[in-house]
Amino acid sequence: MFDWFKSIEFITVIDFIGTFAFAISGIRLASAKKFDWFGAIVVGMVTAVGGGTLRDIMLGTTPFWMQNGFYLVVTIFSLFFVLIFSKYLVHLNNTIFIFDAIGLGLFTVVGVEKSLAFDQPMWVAIIMGSFTGAAGGMLRDTLINEVPLVFRSELYAIACVLGGCIYWICMQLGLEAIPTQIITAVSVIVIRIIATRYHIALPTLRGEHTDGADIGHHEK
Repeated sequence: MFDWFKSIEFITVIDFIGTFAFAISGIRLASAKKFDWFGAIVVGMVTAVGGGTLRDIMLGTTPFWMQNGFYLVVTIFSLFFVLIFSKYLVHLNNTIFIFDAIGLGLFTVVGVEKSLAFDQPMWVAIIMGSFTGAAGGMLRDTLINEVPLVFRSELYAIACVLGGCIYWICMQLGLEAIPTQIITAVSVIVIRIIATRYHIALPTLRGEHTDGADIGHHEK
């Protein structure tokens, strides 16, 4: 038993913690929308594995959660965690944001690491890290009928991109794997928190105000 725990790599621990954090963010939002337990599990699972699934498909490999049932176990555990500590979580207004930021940072690292393991160039790894971190939340928001955070919030996917660049800098400095993974994850989380705290965002497009009727008219 203890030998099994000793054999687990640090990146795997990050993966499981990220799954737990993202699943909680999804389940809490599903709870706010008054989903039943099954619906909450679906939203939590999609949030936790959605980004990684898209990444693995693009890398041409079997999605990671189909090779290890522990990800489903972690999601179910997340549901019971929310149920047991619901009173405390409700009073924490920033609960969803905190868990979402943690998942974002950890999954960015996982995405970069896995892409590099598949011999992808660094620029592809950065994109895959961003997909892994941001796509799950995008799918979650779509399922609960909300405009995805990645399209309306302060530095979401951009935080993942910056994290990937920080990972590359750590590599160039010759840092070991674990310090690089920790620095990258913490950087993404801190960037996300600072961006939200000080409302740092990319400029929005400001075009002419046209409604659907006008568009239809112009197309004719």
